[in-house]
Amino acid sequence: MAEDRVTIDNNTLLDNVGDRQVEFSGEASGERYDFAVQYDVLEALSARIPSDDAVAIFQQHSSEIERAAARALARYNDTGRVIVSGNDLEQPWPAERPHQGS
Repeated sequence: MAEDRVTIDNNTLLDNVGDRQVEFSGEASGERYDFAVQYDVLEALSARIPSDDAVAIFQQHSSEIERAAARALARYNDTGRVIVSGNDLEQPWPAERPHQGS
């Protein structure tokens, strides 16, 4: 069974401004993987555009990023870095809850 989160190695955080992503290493099921979280994900989590504070935003939302990284890893094709995109974020209401009529 796949894990529901990735353990982030905070010593590996790198703001790759050119590619608009924060790169890091993480562990799941005893294996180490390289990841990248797109700035769009950080913006969605923080409601602000990352500038020189992308790593700080990443650290503030690391719990959500751990879960999103696990989702990204589940579709990983074993080539290169695992990219965490907006599609890996948890679906907001109402997708998670059944519609309640009025």
